[in-house]
Amino acid sequence: MAKVAIIGAGSIIFCKTLILDILATPGLEATEFVLMAPSTTRTSQVETFVNRVIQSQGLPAKVWVTTNMRQAVSGADYVIATFQVGGLAGFEADYKIPLKHGVDQCIGDTLGPGGVFRALRSIPVMVELVKTMEEVCPKAHLLNYVNPMAMVSWAIGATSNVPFVGLCHGVQTTMDLISGYVGLPKNEIDFLCAGINHMGWFLRLEHQGQDLYPLLRQRFEEPEFYVNEKVRGEVFRQFGYFMTESTGHLAEYVPWFRKNQKALDLYCDEPGFGGESGAYFNWCKYVADKYEHEMLLSAEPATLPGRSIEYGSYVIEALETGRAFKLNGNLINGGMITNLPADCCAEGPIFVDRTGLHKTIVGDLPPQCAALNLTNINVQRLTVQAALSGDTEHIVHACALDPLAGAALTLNEIRVMASEMLEAEQQWLPQFTGKTIRPTPTISIPKDVQRAKVPVDPALAIMARFGELAR
Repeated sequence: MAKVAIIGAGSIIFCKTLILDILATPGLEATEFVLMAPSTTRTSQVETFVNRVIQSQGLPAKVWVTTNMRQAVSGADYVIATFQVGGLAGFEADYKIPLKHGVDQCIGDTLGPGGVFRALRSIPVMVELVKTMEEVCPKAHLLNYVNPMAMVSWAIGATSNVPFVGLCHGVQTTMDLISGYVGLPKNEIDFLCAGINHMGWFLRLEHQGQDLYPLLRQRFEEPEFYVNEKVRGEVFRQFGYFMTESTGHLAEYVPWFRKNQKALDLYCDEPGFGGESGAYFNWCKYVADKYEHEMLLSAEPATLPGRSIEYGSYVIEALETGRAFKLNGNLINGGMITNLPADCCAEGPIFVDRTGLHKTIVGDLPPQCAALNLTNINVQRLTVQAALSGDTEHIVHACALDPLAGAALTLNEIRVMASEMLEAEQQWLPQFTGKTIRPTPTISIPKDVQRAKVPVDPALAIMARFGELAR
């Protein structure tokens, strides 16, 4: 009986999906599930539902709950992390404080000020988790679903040797989209996708050896296709490769589409996560308000539907049974993508079998694709350093290098925004207890102020002299 500990099991719908996937997997029917969250309010509902499934299907599995992380992972074979530190209140600060200062986010969980602060909240908990795993289940594999995926996974690799993979469904869902655009079944399309989480590039798209990119490029010159994904479509048109993330996400990772109202009106006007302000926060709040007093799973049928698109059960199946599985996963790069930093978290093709996780060597990304990835990696690096060191200045540095914040605000405005976010979220940021971000007052320059007499740089003097001679 494999033991699977789910840390953050209060995420009811997602937790239910992962458990049903595992129970529906041949060879994993006898899994022991441990559901851990700070409170049993939600996990007890999941426990009741899973027990109904176990009984109705006659399965040899079992499930129990705890609020103790160490107890949950002790002796575990697999640990699945799905927690969200700060919940809706932290998410609200991530969205509303930047918006007040002029940074408009749609999702706010991967990059931008919201992504930075979500990482600052999540990384200390993740570090505690992997250190605990080293002590009580050193051979267990960690499956990370916690966002921001790249930053949190980077911190895992920087602080622990626990075998892990970061899992996302961006590649699978984008392949559904591409399948519809080119009019071919998804399972008939061969592809190579690599980059970073939420900014992976489809480097090859083929059907029976034929390149599908000419057709896909043609589609995105047609208004009825372009209008579906204006941001992703425009980046595709300008950079030459299709990307894993939708308009709602991608518009936050680059400086061009959310920097002012004109850009928002032009590119981010689609309803339903098409880029509208606060779309994901508003959806999460709606769900939380709707189900605050309801038993979410009480009416769910105690059946085993087909497995979902989530990679989790397939990874565990491969590790447990030896049935090999290929996926796009997040690992410390280590040369997988040769023109991205070796220590960053990269996303690329991985094979899994009973012997473990095996990355493949992609080589160089096209230079323009690597360059766009690097604009995000810079923010990720500084955020991880801030989270691990407790250095508040690195919070400012990360936000200053963020493409969206940098397009909308001055450096000092970013500092003021970051300071307000740190104060508002202090309760979830133990590494910054008692710390603040120092202000840099604006220097007032009277109209009649005289320049200070300072020594002249000899190189500048020579250049000025050449200028005079040229005249």
